[in-house]
Amino acid sequence: MAFTMHSHSGQFCPGHAKDQLEEVIRHAISVGYRTIGLTEHMPRTQLSDLYPEELDPDQGQTTLAQLVPRHASYLAEAQRLQAKYASQIHILIGFEGEWIRGAEYGPLITSLLSSAPCVDYFIGSIHHTAGIPIDFDKAMFLQAQDACGGSEEKLWERYYDEQFEMLNATRPKVVGHFDLIRLLSEEPDKRVKGWRDGVWERMKRNLEVCKASGAWLEVNTSALRKGLEEPYPGREVAEEWIKMGGKFTFSDDSHGIAQVATNYTRGLDYLESLGVTELWTLERVPHPGTAGDIKSELRDKAVTIAEFRQSLRLEQ
Repeated sequence: MAFTMHSHSGQFCPGHAKDQLEEVIRHAISVGYRTIGLTEHMPRTQLSDLYPEELDPDQGQTTLAQLVPRHASYLAEAQRLQAKYASQIHILIGFEGEWIRGAEYGPLITSLLSSAPCVDYFIGSIHHTAGIPIDFDKAMFLQAQDACGGSEEKLWERYYDEQFEMLNATRPKVVGHFDLIRLLSEEPDKRVKGWRDGVWERMKRNLEVCKASGAWLEVNTSALRKGLEEPYPGREVAEEWIKMGGKFTFSDDSHGIAQVATNYTRGLDYLESLGVTELWTLERVPHPGTAGDIKSELRDKAVTIAEFRQSLRLEQ
């Protein structure tokens, strides 16, 4: 029973992703997904919070006034597709959160959840530190580093401090790419424990918050297509999470058809090398769009890695 809990489309993330949402869903069905979580980015509150590629004039000039209506259009289309493809795939509706300025984004996340009963969950993610993107390019990563005191260690500490604030304020069910900060690091695959002890203590503290709130850590294979040796989270984080008795979910973090299920075999191999045998997803019972559905219940669902592999139909 293959799935992803994290996906995007060019239809609702123009410039940052590709393809129409329905095309992404149809492709997910073709590769054997039984569940797909739709998680377009939440509306940002300032244009400066968008990635540069989202402001590309070739993609159409983006204005703040477009962002909230675009999110509403996304939710409407997601519900249409949820009903249309109910017999072929279990569609969950969510969004990916931001925490660029907690005082603004915390209440906005709460509002987006409370105002849309169709939303099943959101992903608690950090893409900015000190208000600057840390995963877009090296130049911006270094700007964020300078804003945090000039060293990578201070940047990493600030990243995990901001993540700590987000986790406590919003209590996400899914924690996205926990250690995204390592993507553009000088040594992205180096173990942190014993190297940057102040960072490691913050990482453990944040994992403890995740465990106490019942959150799932996302194993995100996008790290592999971006050149890292291990998915997010890296091995030492995953091992610490396993010691705590934490649960994993699984994602491709696709930004279009070409990235659906990318590096899934490697990701599953990685999990099995850690001794992990099951992953977690959500399901609506009954699924919205099925006959006689009045009000469905959202439930946690365990999937063995063996079951996950069995449904995948990937070209070798």
